[in-house]
Parts: sequence; C-alpha cells; structure tokens
Amino acid sequence: MAENIRLATVGTGYFSQFHYDAWKRLNVELVGVCARTAEETDTVRRDFGDPPAFTDFAAMLDAVKPGLVDIIAPPPTHLGFVRAAVERGVPVICQKPFTNGLAEAREAVEAADKAGVPLVVHENFRFQPWYAKIRDILADGAVGEPYQVSFRLRPGDGQGPGAYLDRQPYFQTMERFLVHETAIHLIDVFRFLLGEVTTVTAELARLNPAIAGEDAGLILFQFRNGARGLFDGNRLSDHAAKNRRLTMGEMLVEGSQGTLRLDGDGALFHRPMGDNSEQPVPYDWQDRGFGGDCVYRLQRHVLDALGAGAEPTNTARAYLRNLEIEAAVYQSSAEGRRINL
Repeated sequence: MAENIRLATVGTGYFSQFHYDAWKRLNVELVGVCARTAEETDTVRRDFGDPPAFTDFAAMLDAVKPGLVDIIAPPPTHLGFVRAAVERGVPVICQKPFTNGLAEAREAVEAADKAGVPLVVHENFRFQPWYAKIRDILADGAVGEPYQVSFRLRPGDGQGPGAYLDRQPYFQTMERFLVHETAIHLIDVFRFLLGEVTTVTAELARLNPAIAGEDAGLILFQFRNGARGLFDGNRLSDHAAKNRRLTMGEMLVEGSQGTLRLDGDGALFHRPMGDNSEQPVPYDWQDRGFGGDCVYRLQRHVLDALGAGAEPTNTARAYLRNLEIEAAVYQSSAEGRRINL
C-alpha cells in the first residue's frame, strides 16, 4: 500500500461520509478539504486533525500539493476538477456518476492520459464482497457454463413527493436517473462477472412524477460469450432485507451445472443442477460502512496499486466502456430497438 499518502478531497455531501471513514481507517494524511463553504468542512476536519479548508479547488492543490485527490462532488464539477488535478500531476479518484456523460468522460480521460497521471473512477459495487465471491465461484466452475445473470433492483426509496430528499435530494432533478446514477453500477458488475457486452435492449419509464428522470426499467444484455443479462430496476418497490440499501436488490446467476442466488442480506446460496434444495455459501465479509465495506475495499485497492506502481482495475479509461453501454441503453429505450455495441 502507498505509504504516507498526502490526500486532498473535494466534497462533503451525504456519500462522502463513507469515503472519509475509509480514508481514516487507511491512515492517510488529509492535507486539505474543499467545499462550497468552509463551514461544510468542519466535521471532516475535526476527524482528521483540522487540516486547512478551501472553497477554491485549484487554490487548494497549489497550496497543499497533495499526492492524491478524491473528488466526491457532483458530476457537473468533475471535468474541471480532473483537469485541474492532472495538469498539476496529481493522481485522481473521481466519484460516479463520472462526469455528465460519455463526451465529458472521454475529455477527462484524454487529459489524464496526456498528462500521464492516473485517473480512477470510484465504482464501488464490484468491490462488494458478495460479487467478489460470486466471481470466484464462477471461476471455480460450480455453476458450469454461465447462461444468464439477472438483478432485481428494489431499494424502495423512490415513492412520493419526498423521494430522496432526506439523503440525496439532487436525485429528484437528474434528467437521467435510474441508469446514469444506479444501473451503471450493475453494468459494471455484469461485465466484472461475465465479460464484455455486445448488444443492449432497454425500456425505461418514469413512475414517480415528482422526479425528472426515469426510475424504472428493463435492460437486456447480450455478452460476447453467449450469456445474457437482465437488469430489472424499480426504485419505488422494495425487497426483503434488514437493510434495503445493503445489496439494493437480489441477483440470480444460472448455469449449466447450477444456480447462485444473492439475497438482500448479502447471503449467497448455491443449488446444483437437478437438486431441489439450496445450500448456503459461507464467506467472510463485514457489514460496515456502505455495501459490505466496499468503499474501504476500493480505496485500499487504489492505494495498493499506486504503492506498487501498478494499474488499478477501475481506471477511467476502462470505465469508458460502461458509459458507452449506458449511452446505448438510453438510445435503445428512445428508439425502441436493440443497439449493437
């Protein structure tokens, strides 16, 4: 792991709490915090020994000269912040949704490549421990040849005029919501588990009139290896779970030799082909932070990679494929046809 990393951050909104908790546990030195007002940084700074507060991102970079920047701010700010950091040779982790869309993401990647600076997307779902375990099981051949994967997104947080206001109120005004903000996680997970996507077919809908974007939809994926994937999302409905935000839904992986099932409490079950009973799959994970401590797991992975001079799995250049798939999903829904990638 990278030793004595000097970290600067921008953003103190709802989800940043999980970033800061992980950074504290990773013993990084927080040398600067940027937000819209200095007062918004007070809680974070108290937890990290009172580093300086800034309201100007570029000024912070010039003043504290960090070795890594974590951008935890909304997508409209990403491109400008990335440019400012990479122009100064500072490696970047950037929150998702990554930029406002594919065109800006490509600009950010080109700027980082030109500067020769690492740019990583904080895509944390693939770091959730159940997906790492599912990938291991698939690699071991316990389900045989994978036929398909399906995920039912059911967080149950999207009903009524007050939807999302208590946690992430900007969700209500996002013109592209379900796919750009949420399903993008599962696009990445599907690729993590089954490889590259070759076609998508989608039908998206807005069920809650209080929000601007889509909040339900069906997306069918064809993979290069012949398998298929189904994302079935509805943010208004819920699923059985002690914490409905832990997995945000349920997954089923079906293959020639059996099935794997993920429930809402992070438990995995394996049923061999021809058997009528499921068996629990034991594995170790921590119910801490967000999504099985996936934020910590991602940030540790990045530090380990930087320390070893290696490339993290979640570089922004690799992430462009997710955004190309996202764009194809919106195109498919708008035009009512399958899109080849």
